[in-house]
Amino acid sequence: MTEQGDRWTAEQVLALAPDDASRKAGGRLGGAGPWSQTGGSASGSVWGWCKGSGSTPYRTVVDLTGPAYKCSCPSRKFPCKHALGLLLLWAAEGLGEPAEAPDWASQWLAERAAKAARPAAGAAKPVDEEAARRRAERRAARVGAGVTELEQRLADLLRGGLAGQEQTGYAGWEETAARMVDAQAPGLAARVRELGTIPSCGPGWPARMLEEAALLHLLDRAWLGVSALPEPLAATVRSRVGIPGASGEGEAVRDHWLVLSQYDSVSADGRLTTRRIWLRGLGSGRPALVLDFGPPGRPPGLALPVGLVLEAEARFRPGSAGLRADLGERFAAATPCARAPAGVSTEAALEAYGAALREDPWLDSWPVVLGPVVPVPGELGWQLADAEGTSALPVALTGARSRSGLWQLAALSGGGPVTVFGECGHRGFTPLTAWQPEMAEPVALV
Repeated sequence: MTEQGDRWTAEQVLALAPDDASRKAGGRLGGAGPWSQTGGSASGSVWGWCKGSGSTPYRTVVDLTGPAYKCSCPSRKFPCKHALGLLLLWAAEGLGEPAEAPDWASQWLAERAAKAARPAAGAAKPVDEEAARRRAERRAARVGAGVTELEQRLADLLRGGLAGQEQTGYAGWEETAARMVDAQAPGLAARVRELGTIPSCGPGWPARMLEEAALLHLLDRAWLGVSALPEPLAATVRSRVGIPGASGEGEAVRDHWLVLSQYDSVSADGRLTTRRIWLRGLGSGRPALVLDFGPPGRPPGLALPVGLVLEAEARFRPGSAGLRADLGERFAAATPCARAPAGVSTEAALEAYGAALREDPWLDSWPVVLGPVVPVPGELGWQLADAEGTSALPVALTGARSRSGLWQLAALSGGGPVTVFGECGHRGFTPLTAWQPEMAEPVALV
């Protein structure tokens, strides 16, 4: 088990809950009453028996290096309420001195370790390079045909003007998006769908639609000339079109990664939940974006509470301004960070975003820790102003949760300086996590 000072907070545990019902049910099991045979190991696992409605208690074990969970209950949620309750008990009281895991727990932990080692062993399988090249050429030809068709669609849009788009409706754009899916260009399909929704977004939509159409045209032209681009930019173009590089191709960075933010978004058709997890290497200072996905009705499987630090290897994918990464081997249990991350000025944040745009012109935002800054209301909306009052960034609101997070940030600040992590983009700064001065515990704003 991790040391007493390294236990998680109750907020970090509850952030793992797949839904509100699990959060409430897990909270009711966070006391010692229903638990027996509890313990934890020095390697980062906790276990226990939880009394249920039947005569046989549920056996629950959690691997803190994942985190990952195993329970004998019939629930199909991960983590289940028993795993959440066990973690809450550990967070509040600890589980005694480190001990050896019982057989039922150690067997599952050993299976996890063996499973983690298998992908590395299978990575050396021979690849038919000639067949892979032919497949890539066939896909490139299909994408090229789709791009040519999309360019014609954009030309028709501009020739006919934007004024009629409110009356035209979304159906035509959905048909174009389906054509991009047929062309094996899912990235283009997603951008087309977003373009089609803009006329219903309220005042100012024509300017925004023109901006997005221009970016889509730029991506089309970049694809048609991708062979002449420098490789880093070519990798970005392929990624934006929807042809990502293999997860094993990029640079591997081992570091202690601080979890800065985690939040979910649901696709317009409700078929896919995307979880975005922002990390920062405490040694390298490098930001990383880890994505996970969930089908309808189920949250993504990967959950990393904000404020934890995990020692792990992150492998960065080519393109996307060097942000997209996949987590590989983890070397220790995650532990709370001892201090808030260092922040930069609003001017430095804009410079960082500008530098990233040179690598990826389609980048919506760049991860930045601002601080110290003060939330300030104004006639045109809220701003985050440097503590010295020399410059500020407008706060970008993307929905009801963002608005509630803004009020939470204002209350946390109380008119004083705070440290804020968020996404800095062309529409402003979206706050995601905040820290009070001299406080290590983060406050999630989404």
